[in-house]
Amino acid sequence: MFKIFLLSFYEIGIGKLEIIVIGMVSFLFPILFIIASKNLDPKGVFEWMMDKPKDWIGRK
Repeated sequence: MFKIFLLSFYEIGIGKLEIIVIGMVSFLFPILFIIASKNLDPKGVFEWMMDKPKDWIGRK
């Protein structure tokens, strides 16, 4: 009924270095995303935008 189609990393052309990089990114991205999300709350971004100089285009 279902046929499973699998390719090895070697057949795809992914070497050891690429596997290590993919693993590191897969591990670090969620951690860094959570850290960045805590620092990008709407109130903090609004306050940062309002601290710009008076000639800043976004300040009204």
